[in-house]
Amino acid sequence: MTADTTATESTTAAADVATDAATGAELVVPPVRLDVDVLAPHINKAMLHLDTASRKSTVDPVILDLVRLRASQLNGCAYCVDTHTTDLRAAGQDGRRVSAVAVWREMPFFTARERAALELTEAGTRLTDGPVTDEVFDRAAAEFTATELAELIWTITVINAWNRLGAIARPWPIG
Repeated sequence: MTADTTATESTTAAADVATDAATGAELVVPPVRLDVDVLAPHINKAMLHLDTASRKSTVDPVILDLVRLRASQLNGCAYCVDTHTTDLRAAGQDGRRVSAVAVWREMPFFTARERAALELTEAGTRLTDGPVTDEVFDRAAAEFTATELAELIWTITVINAWNRLGAIARPWPIG
């Protein structure tokens, strides 16, 4: 059996069923579409190195996880939304605040730095709406040093790449 055959078979696999431990409800777990990590390991290795480098940042890790969560929400990457929601809660972030990331503009739970980072994330993720404006960039630049801003932009770039993998190939099971 070739890798291509395996990929085709995984595309047609049925969803798994799991049980929610808290509620006992039956959950449908979508199948992996294409295991891009295994089928292109050289690219996966490079992506993992890039991700590791982007995490060596002087920016507050909570801000970076808020950015990762917001980009993942916008891109519709279920795996990444689940991962970064879990990461934020594990870092001690209040569930109400984490849930409010999707509507951060209307909620009082975010600092000026977090708001600038989230605004830049939205603009950098929604590039089909147009390029990042000078106003958005300047608001972020007012809150972050040049090095922090560069690291923030790299984090936005990396999470958008992961999101596209997740939304297109769905290579990682949620569970």
